[in-house]
Amino acid sequence: MASNRHLGRIVALQSLYEYEFRIGSEDTSADIDEILGRNLERYESAIEDKSFVSDLVKGVIAEQPDLDEKIQPIAPDWPIEQIARIDRTILRIGLYELLHRADIVPPKVVINEAVELAKAFGSDNSSKFINGVLGTAYRTLVEGKPDDAKSKV
Repeated sequence: MASNRHLGRIVALQSLYEYEFRIGSEDTSADIDEILGRNLERYESAIEDKSFVSDLVKGVIAEQPDLDEKIQPIAPDWPIEQIARIDRTILRIGLYELLHRADIVPPKVVINEAVELAKAFGSDNSSKFINGVLGTAYRTLVEGKPDDAKSKV
C-alpha cells in the first residue's frame, strides 16, 4: 500500500502542477476533474486507492488559500508566488496532509514523502527546502511549539 500511495502522491503532484500551470496561463478549459481522471487512467492498474489521490487533490485545492497563508510565515524569504511551482505544490500537498490527514498518514511519513517528491521532481536544493519548511510547519502548526530556527528537523 505504501508504494501505491507514493505513486498516488506523484499523480496528485502532476495533476495539481498541471492545473496551476494552466490556470496561470489563463486556460479557461482547465478542469481538475478532467486532469486528475486522465492522470489516474495512466496508472489504473498500479493505483488501487484512487479515492486517496482524489481526496488529496481536491483537499489541496479547497484549502489552498489557507495552506498558502500558513506557508508564507514559515518561509518568509520566499513570497509564495516566488517559490518554484513544483516546490510550492509539494509544500501544499505536505502541509495539507500534516493538517488534515494526520489520522491516515503519520507526520514523519508525510514529510519523508514530500522530500522524496522534491528529490525526484525539484531542483538540487528543493528537498532541503521542503524538509525545513514542513519540519517547521509540523513543530509550529501541529505540535504548537514556538518556531526555533536553531532546532533541526
